[in-house]
Amino acid sequence: MPRFKITIEYDGTGLVGWQRQDNGPSVQAALEKAAAAITGQRYDVLIQGAGRTDAGVHALGQVAHFDLQQDFDPYRMPLAFNAHLPDAIRVTDAEQVDDDFHARFHATARAYRYRILNRRVASAIERGFVWHIHHPLDRDAMQAAADRLIGSHDFSTFRATHCQALSPVKTLDVLRIEDEPQGLAVIAEARSFLHHQIRNITGTLVQVGLGKWTADDVSDALAAKSRAAGGPTAPPDGLYLTSVSYDGVPEEKD
Repeated sequence: MPRFKITIEYDGTGLVGWQRQDNGPSVQAALEKAAAAITGQRYDVLIQGAGRTDAGVHALGQVAHFDLQQDFDPYRMPLAFNAHLPDAIRVTDAEQVDDDFHARFHATARAYRYRILNRRVASAIERGFVWHIHHPLDRDAMQAAADRLIGSHDFSTFRATHCQALSPVKTLDVLRIEDEPQGLAVIAEARSFLHHQIRNITGTLVQVGLGKWTADDVSDALAAKSRAAGGPTAPPDGLYLTSVSYDGVPEEKD
């Protein structure tokens, strides 16, 4: 059975997230339905993603893999998929890969971008795609606090209470504040993340940007290893999975 790797972008607005669920439309379910349509297979096509994005979270470079019972031209695959997908979901690339390739466990880095619109008036155009904060944010203070979180730490303070990861220890390779037109973005890169880790970190860094927290407060929160010690969870609207990399040793299956 040939195995294929696809790259997907999607607008998470109105979706329950990546994972197939009973309470609404998901990216995974839409892709599996499209796969069945383009192949005519009578059995379910299981599509496995590199990561599970939450409801309302977007993606520019999500990656997934699946097996088919017959050959299929990878060049034709994106347009074939897209003919059966809602407008909010698009397959942008496809390739045939080795039979042992796994979109999740072979990923060696994941990159996210969290966009914040920082002006007095909310956007009529980017509703659902940014977090609007009307009070001015101190970018330098946010970066100084972000620097305290780079490296390998117990991120219990910044994980969701229902996070299912076996260990709260993660290595944050990049946590950078970048300027954007009329705002800024939080860039995060790591091999893997805890559930809500980026949104909880972003919500905390915004407290610093507003002058309500200091970098020392962020260090103290990290050391507390308790979600109660952290800042608020940022809304999903501004979060984008931008890329997934595959260039090293597979991660452990947790």
